[in-house]
Amino acid sequence: MALIRLLQCKPDGEIVFREPTSGNVPAYAILSHTWGKEEVIFQDMEAGADMNKTVSKAGWRKIQFCAKQAAADRLQYFWVDTCCIDKKNAVELGAAINSMFRWYQNAARCYVYLSDVSTLNTRADDQRAWEEAFRKSRWFTRGWTLQELIAPRLVDFFSSEGERLGSKLSLESKIHEITGIEKNALRGDLLSNFSIKERKSWAGHRKTTIEEDIAYCLIGIFEVSMVPNYGEGKDHAFRRLDEEIHKLYKGVGFEQFAVELNLTSFPETAQFVAREKELSKMHELLQDHSSRSCIILHGLGGIGKTQLAITYARRHKEKYTAIFWLNANDADSLKLSFRDVAQQVLRHHPSTSVLSSVDQDKDLDQVVSVVKGWLDSPQNARWLMIYDNFDNPKTSGNPDNSAVDIRQFLPRSDHGSIIITTRSSQVRQGIRIHVQKLLDVREGLEIVSNMSGRKGIEKDSDAIALVKELDGLPLALSTAGVYLEHVTTSFSDYLQLYKTSWLKLQTTSPLLNSYEDRSLYTTWQITLDRIQQQNPASASLLKLWAYFDRQDIWFELLRYATSADDRWIQELTKDELNFNKAIALLCSFGLVDPDGALKQQFGSGGYSVHSCVHSWTVFVLNKEWDEGFAQLALYCVASKVPMRNEIDSWMLQRRLLQHAVRQEQAILENKVGIKRMEWALHSLGNLYADQGKLAEAEEMLILDTVHNLGKLYADQGKLAEAEEMYNRALQGYEHAIGPELLPSYLPALRTMFAFGDLFSRTGRKDLAKAMYSRALAGYTTVQGPSSKWCRRLEDRLQALQVASARLEAA
Repeated sequence: MALIRLLQCKPDGEIVFREPTSGNVPAYAILSHTWGKEEVIFQDMEAGADMNKTVSKAGWRKIQFCAKQAAADRLQYFWVDTCCIDKKNAVELGAAINSMFRWYQNAARCYVYLSDVSTLNTRADDQRAWEEAFRKSRWFTRGWTLQELIAPRLVDFFSSEGERLGSKLSLESKIHEITGIEKNALRGDLLSNFSIKERKSWAGHRKTTIEEDIAYCLIGIFEVSMVPNYGEGKDHAFRRLDEEIHKLYKGVGFEQFAVELNLTSFPETAQFVAREKELSKMHELLQDHSSRSCIILHGLGGIGKTQLAITYARRHKEKYTAIFWLNANDADSLKLSFRDVAQQVLRHHPSTSVLSSVDQDKDLDQVVSVVKGWLDSPQNARWLMIYDNFDNPKTSGNPDNSAVDIRQFLPRSDHGSIIITTRSSQVRQGIRIHVQKLLDVREGLEIVSNMSGRKGIEKDSDAIALVKELDGLPLALSTAGVYLEHVTTSFSDYLQLYKTSWLKLQTTSPLLNSYEDRSLYTTWQITLDRIQQQNPASASLLKLWAYFDRQDIWFELLRYATSADDRWIQELTKDELNFNKAIALLCSFGLVDPDGALKQQFGSGGYSVHSCVHSWTVFVLNKEWDEGFAQLALYCVASKVPMRNEIDSWMLQRRLLQHAVRQEQAILENKVGIKRMEWALHSLGNLYADQGKLAEAEEMLILDTVHNLGKLYADQGKLAEAEEMYNRALQGYEHAIGPELLPSYLPALRTMFAFGDLFSRTGRKDLAKAMYSRALAGYTTVQGPSSKWCRRLEDRLQALQVASARLEAA
């Protein structure tokens, strides 16, 4: 910061310069005003200047005012821009422009002199007399006065007569209305808490006499430095300013790692109110780029963690070279998110060889590895990774095999920024921020007002009573608001519906211990009742959703459900128009969201529900397990599994995996009957095997067929494992369909064939011959002696006989 030249009012009233020194700067006042005619300049105040001529200038009146007011505030020194800078000295002018924000910031008091606001013939405390002139004051339209409003802590406004009108604090609401500047910025919040776009907007309607100054006046607002170059033009000045801003936040050479924010990869969530306290804390913890910064947003489901992360990312997007959103719901979702990151990077930097050389459709583990390597580059240090819905962390006390070890998906280097959202209290990878219920009723009213479109409810006693009843839960408040948008129901009537539904829920679901869950489930039940009246197919679809994964339902997945006993499901899946109509209603009430990230990953979009909504469909809507719906879900998923050689089969398999996991869980818990559904289990087993999930494939195929998986194990030299699975598979068949049907059951026959091959490879010729013979007898009965399987088995038996004869001859 350049040394500041102050004015000093001596005891005899003489005003002189206090020349800048390298020592401590004394306390001083500072003037803010708009330039007019006959301003007093530096040369008018120099030693030897004609002071009679100086004091006769119109601008001397402002200097006298500042001296008088400073004295009243017991300040001996003050600063006025017209005369305290030698503007004929280019070096001094440039240093002053780069230091001015801090000069105003460090001032003990700032006096705003409004030459076009008069209190003549009126009292200064009569705001109505001067308010209109205040609103229209030229001071609010000038470029340089922006920093003079923002920077100082204490700002007082004065009329042209020198009468005090009020302070920045007392006039805050009026100043906010006039300028559009957030009140937190007026109160002195860190400017880095506000986005680059927002800060630029503060100067959007302001003007400067010299065109380049509209850029230079923002130097302090953005905490950068640049040499003024008058004559370069406004556009060029702004380009240079932008370069300095990006260097500050993103580092030198950031362009080689810059990736534009892709909002389609972000989840669609209800627009809750911004939590300014939490957002400020997040920025405080993440703004240091000298090392890795990681924060954990943890709290109840539906409390607004995801929305908070989205708001932070959008507000501060200009400060990062890249922001990536990852679905941490499970390991497979994370791997697909990394694939999406790789594709985003390659769209912006197609020559990134480390990413372009990987098969993104097959080797997802390698994709994760190379993306982490790209993030680990020492020059690539200003990225932000957001791991959303990390609710099932792998810990020593968590026996769930699907739990995620987040460490495998975190970059290794000590740089970059990370946000993790979770409902778990066991996540320890960063600094924790507990996202709690909204404590201020006004925030709850804002959510209900925004979502319902009902304005002016701040003093509505019924609205206030409803918000208090919903107890600061953003998702419940949002659900109530969306419902009220669609109906003419009053707040008091909705509250009565809520209380009635709450009591009913207590009776029907007594095991729900969580007060928060009851609040959410009650609001959703009211909404579902309304949906049921408008389109029963929509309500049936939501109930059916419990038997699928919460993410990615699309029409083609459900189109095989026409065989359902539920006529509304039949209606729903008759054609895509009916499906879209049903899903649109659920979306309009906020229970379902279109998932843009899925379109990024798979080329076609699907629909997802919030994890809390899915829990409600499972534990309340399907409190009594519906085996018909369970079989229907299994039928839909298994029917959609593609053959390995089909076009884009790998991507479709990835899309089906999460639903297959849901079906597997039901099967292993004996919640779905598998009689006459063996083909479906075979499809799921093949799906797992094709995706390299051998353990999961074994679970499925052990009940149906391990033909493909056994071959896979055998090809990998895991012969003992293959033999064990074949044994278990045949035992499973016999248990499932009975010993009398086993010889005519094709999947069992394929297993016998594979078992014979395994015995042959391991030198157990007699066992191989016995297994081949069993399989041949079955195929002969089912397909006839001329079938290809019979011919192949006969060839196998012939080869065994020849080998045996040669062995005897030897």
